[in-house]
Amino acid sequence: MNNDTFISRITEEQNITDNQVRAVASLLAEGATIPFIARYRKEATESLDEVAVMAVRDRLNQLMELEERKEAILKSLEKHGHLTDELQKKVLAAESMAVLEDIYLPYKPKRRTRAVIAKEKGLEPLALIIFEQKGVNPVKEAESFIDPEKGVESVENALAGARDIIAEIINENDKARAQLRNLFFTKAVIKSRVASDMEKKGAKFRDYFDWEESIADVPSHRMLAIRRGENEDFLNLDILPDEDEATAILENLFVNGKGDDSAQVKLAVKDCYKRLLSRSMETETRLHAKEMAETKAIKVFGDNLRQLLLSPPLGAKRVMGIDPGFRTGCKLVCLDRQGKLLHYDTVYPHMSEKKALAETEKIKSLCEEFEIEVIAVGNGTAGRETEAFVKAVPLSKPVQIIMVNESGASIYSASEAAREEFPNHDLTVRGAVSIGRRLMDPLAELVKIDPKSIGVGQYQHDVDQKALKQTLDDVVMSCVNGVGVDLNRASAQLLTYVSGLNSRIAKNIVAYREENGPFISRQQLTEVQRLGPKAFEQSAGFLRIPGGENSLDASAVHPESYYIVDAMARDLETTVINILKKPDIRHQIDVAKYVTDLVGIPTLNDILDELAKPGRDPREKFEVFAFADGIEKIEDLRPEMKIPGIVTNITAFGAFVDIGVHQDGLVHVSQMADRFVKNPVDIVKVQQKVTVTVLEVDLDRNRISLSMKSRAERSDVAVKDPGLKKARNHNPKPKNKNKKNIGGRNALFNNPLAEALIKSGF
Repeated sequence: MNNDTFISRITEEQNITDNQVRAVASLLAEGATIPFIARYRKEATESLDEVAVMAVRDRLNQLMELEERKEAILKSLEKHGHLTDELQKKVLAAESMAVLEDIYLPYKPKRRTRAVIAKEKGLEPLALIIFEQKGVNPVKEAESFIDPEKGVESVENALAGARDIIAEIINENDKARAQLRNLFFTKAVIKSRVASDMEKKGAKFRDYFDWEESIADVPSHRMLAIRRGENEDFLNLDILPDEDEATAILENLFVNGKGDDSAQVKLAVKDCYKRLLSRSMETETRLHAKEMAETKAIKVFGDNLRQLLLSPPLGAKRVMGIDPGFRTGCKLVCLDRQGKLLHYDTVYPHMSEKKALAETEKIKSLCEEFEIEVIAVGNGTAGRETEAFVKAVPLSKPVQIIMVNESGASIYSASEAAREEFPNHDLTVRGAVSIGRRLMDPLAELVKIDPKSIGVGQYQHDVDQKALKQTLDDVVMSCVNGVGVDLNRASAQLLTYVSGLNSRIAKNIVAYREENGPFISRQQLTEVQRLGPKAFEQSAGFLRIPGGENSLDASAVHPESYYIVDAMARDLETTVINILKKPDIRHQIDVAKYVTDLVGIPTLNDILDELAKPGRDPREKFEVFAFADGIEKIEDLRPEMKIPGIVTNITAFGAFVDIGVHQDGLVHVSQMADRFVKNPVDIVKVQQKVTVTVLEVDLDRNRISLSMKSRAERSDVAVKDPGLKKARNHNPKPKNKNKKNIGGRNALFNNPLAEALIKSGF
């Protein structure tokens, strides 16, 4: 398959033009990044967005992998003398990896199967005679193949060997495999049973101890939960369709008579299905279901990560960051408006009233000395208590006190990046700095942390790690370049995600900045070691220099287009600065005058939009949020309470919400609105402020059930999830009279989806 064939396939599949696919393929081959292609090469791609460009890239990679496999198979066929013109055509025409492997299967080098052994005994001619089904007498035909020296001692031995050969022929038939594959993928039933003696050890999977559901209906999170139970040896799993329907398909394909020879073929069909095809098709179905579930889980993770990274930034403020703690005290740091560490200390406000009073004076003194404008308190252990303490400090001027989600801060504090930045400070200081900076600019700080440690995924450790990394890298790069990066403030970690840059060049940029002072123009980037013309082309438009020599350096206008803006200014007999400042001048610009063979209306409109808001942060405006006063621990909660919260994670079955009690509550999808909700992302996003009603509280298991309905109803939310009621009937749960369950029924945590996720370390 040549490149033109790839392009035609993608054009048809994705409903875009040949020119668009060809342009993306060419730009990718030249080393262009997705953000650069989508933002600065709209004329070439006819304005394809990032999602469309990524889809073309991913499909190109899949087709290239398929092509490489075809080449390997053709070499193997030729090497072993199997290659014919007809077979070569079939291989080259295969449109998927499954079809390709089916074609290759009969010619694959085999281990010593029963069919191979039967062939060694000379029984292949008998098998072919019977398989033709021309009305021969199998018993009579088999008599001539009896040969004790070869191990064929009777007619039945001969017929059994012949059936083994026929079974393998059927197993390797690509048409049979295609029809069975379709049956498995659409009609198979997934059944899970508790493994022997695992009832107690595998209690977290008890809802799947006797479970069955159509493979076509099972949601991704349930598939991953059941697979985890199997991988941990708590569950046994089968995925099979109706056996009679499966054998009927094979009989229709291969049994074409009613004689004794057809009866032998029928026996071979049943043996083939039970011994060969059912096993290989079940394996394929497992992999297919896993891939489908992984794809959805990875998408959930990517969507959540995007929303988190694009959380509104507080901006440049003098911040005191506090990493709270009880016994070990609260580590605090004072940062300037650029996030530079000015001071660090430890306070112990939770040891005694006398100690708290002394620490109050210390907080007050530090706020005055460093002119603190905002105090960021981590939401971990002792977070709400520390927040209450800080709020009680009598400060000389108003200071905002904001709780910050500190997920992943401890991971960053122990990372190589943190050690490089703060080699002389311990983990707690680094963690407090991360909390303070995360409030100022979530994106700039969160890129320093492995996305899998941030806490917004769903079964992230169970999915394909290569595919997950690709998606998360794409999301981070998209967010970083979509927002833009201040060249004089960005860390090396943040710069690494800028289009066209890598970790080595990013470090060189920081080193250049430290040696020569702040950049005053984008053109200076060409002086950075290893940052060549290609890297400059890819990165320059996403790097900002507020207050630089050229006012356009603070915008998303690419340097390659500066001449266009200069021409606009000349034509209007004004300056670029006036165009930026005065809307009435901008409105006089006729973009059609500046269209060329290389620059079209899409780019010119982007330039005009950017001139109207040069370098404006696309993220939403920061809004101060506060948890409910007096609600600091799970014991403070009561059913029917309406309290504010922040969405911390979204899954396929609901959303987790931080309500300020050190344990997120779950709003099941059935409790998200007064109407039916299919997908939680249609209702909420990560970091969204919401008002929730407490439904149930389970103190023993530290579980909280919440509702976002206007009129919350206490009900068994688990039964509202497809399939759960059926499982409940299979495995009724005894009542536990000792369970501390505020509000009556344990509505949420009879939910196997939530429970399996949370208990297994989600």
